[in-house]
Amino acid sequence: MPVNWYAALIIIVIVGIASIAVAKYNYNQTAAVVEPTVGTSWHAALAFDICGTMESALPASPSSATTGLTTTGSGVLAITPKKSSEAGNNATLGKFADGYTGLTLTNSNLKYPSSKVPAYSNGDKCPAGTPDAGKTGAVLARSWVISTTTSKNGEEKETGGATTNKPADLKFLNRQLITTGFAPQGTQLPKPPASTILALQQVLAGGSAPVATTTTAAGTTSSTAPSATTTTTAPSTTTSTAAPSTTTTKPSSSTTTK
Repeated sequence: MPVNWYAALIIIVIVGIASIAVAKYNYNQTAAVVEPTVGTSWHAALAFDICGTMESALPASPSSATTGLTTTGSGVLAITPKKSSEAGNNATLGKFADGYTGLTLTNSNLKYPSSKVPAYSNGDKCPAGTPDAGKTGAVLARSWVISTTTSKNGEEKETGGATTNKPADLKFLNRQLITTGFAPQGTQLPKPPASTILALQQVLAGGSAPVATTTTAAGTTSSTAPSATTTTTAPSTTTSTAAPSTTTTKPSSSTTTK
């Protein structure tokens, strides 16, 4: 066979191999999709701990809100991006704050939407009357994630707990617990209140966040507790039937109670 035929065959093989290599390279270079995408529906919980005081949950975002990063008013965040500017790596705590009237949250400044709570900047001192009075603080955030697996006793696991001094850049995750605020450097901010975590768990289970009521502990902290009629009972004013195994009713008599 002529030499040119072999040369042409070699060239064809080389071009084919090169084409496969280029195609594979381009495939590997394709940008991965970063969640949450537009149309995603995630939920998280948010709390504010400022100078040692746990503030009430933010009031619910208005129904007219144009952003897809909103709050139900029970401390639960609805993370449902409506546009690319609030999706993917743009779905951050700072982006939520930008869309919530009265709230300012950057990596160095915090203004909680209440006339009773002053604005804070990194390096400020907590005022008198607060648990951290006189201490120099900074804007921080700490986060956890409620795992989709449970422990041996059936309780939900919570992972994470890392603290960041760039709270505005904190990217949202599904099933996330976030506490942000102003505190001395090195402070381990606590998890959101149990009522807020319960509200999130109810939403994750397919329900809706309960209506929130505000309660304030005398002189110190405030928190938002959902009105859950299944957990509040007026024992002396309602009629109930006690199971024989309870410690408050004699099993041998249905009308005699100690």
